[in-house]
Amino acid sequence: MFTELRSALRPAVVMLAGFTLLTGVAYPLLVTGIATVALPAQAGGSLVRDGNRVVGSALIGQDFTSPRYFHPRPSAAGKGYDASASSGSNLAPGSKDLADRIGTAIGALRDEGVAGAIPADMVTTSGSGLDPDISPDTARLQVARVAGARGLPAAAVATLVETQVQTPLLGLLGEPRVNVLALNRALDALARR
Repeated sequence: MFTELRSALRPAVVMLAGFTLLTGVAYPLLVTGIATVALPAQAGGSLVRDGNRVVGSALIGQDFTSPRYFHPRPSAAGKGYDASASSGSNLAPGSKDLADRIGTAIGALRDEGVAGAIPADMVTTSGSGLDPDISPDTARLQVARVAGARGLPAAAVATLVETQVQTPLLGLLGEPRVNVLALNRALDALARR
């Protein structure tokens, strides 16, 4: 009986060890190696650099709070854009906490002088809490505040926003969007001119 059990277990253990090495070590190393050679920037985290200094990632949002910058959508990740705590709020659409949070955000925007309809991404968090992009409408609603805080003509800032709008992939996949970090870097460059 013990011999039969050993003869049945040995191939199972060998297969487990073999597939663990193949799918848990060799395959990930191969894919990482190919990605590093074929797409080095993306494999390295799509880091955005200013000379030798890393200023952010094109894939992970960061909190800009100064009125001189375009603000990202709210984040539910930790204390805001904490990649180690990536998650949504998990609040149901009918949740009082969610309604209160959105109401507070809308009130703050109204206090800043935002009038009219407010895009949903201006007051709601993304699924990961790390979304680096905002809708073009959200960027446009911030033009007056940013231009006023920087002393720039609103028309110049509005034109800058339009140059930063990224269209859907192949014109079909996704929504038009504006990367907040790229927009704010372009805004700094515009202000230096």
